[in-house]
Amino acid sequence: MTDPGPSASYVSRGGQKLAAALDSFQVDPRGAVCADLGSHVGGFVDCLLQHEAAAVHAVDTCYGTLAWKLRRNPRVVVHERTNALHFVPPQPVGLVTIDVGWTRQRLILESAGRMLAPGGAIITLIKPHYEAAAERLVAGVLPDEWLGPTVEEALRVVGGLGLRVAGTLESPLRGHAGNREVLAYLLRA
Repeated sequence: MTDPGPSASYVSRGGQKLAAALDSFQVDPRGAVCADLGSHVGGFVDCLLQHEAAAVHAVDTCYGTLAWKLRRNPRVVVHERTNALHFVPPQPVGLVTIDVGWTRQRLILESAGRMLAPGGAIITLIKPHYEAAAERLVAGVLPDEWLGPTVEEALRVVGGLGLRVAGTLESPLRGHAGNREVLAYLLRA
């Protein structure tokens, strides 16, 4: 897959990744209260807003990185300097989106599952180069032959969390250093 470059549609490339997942998994966030874990600049947040989410809790450990146009949007509740592993939204959310770097899926999915309203869903961006054992990486890139096994390992925890994998999709854009990434759609088991 080739990287088409920066997106004019969203504040970051993450918006394009989430838009592909919403389309592929036929998820409509219209009217939903959402939580985005690992918001950073806000590509996922921007995508959710453009798909008419009622509100988005933007959660990130950083401070001041969320794009100004999102920060001032009344539908965005900014939770800066907040660890997503410990975040408790004021009410259960209908859709949790995840784009985190160094935090493993087994940890962040447990936290995300606690946030879900009945009938809620999770869309998570799996970055296999953060999930894989260091010896599998070549100059920070996970070789293609390890993509499938690493994603399977990352998703092995979902059953124990009361979740099930409803679909996966390779991201239309590659991540850092050209790493392939996978979006997973999770529902209550």
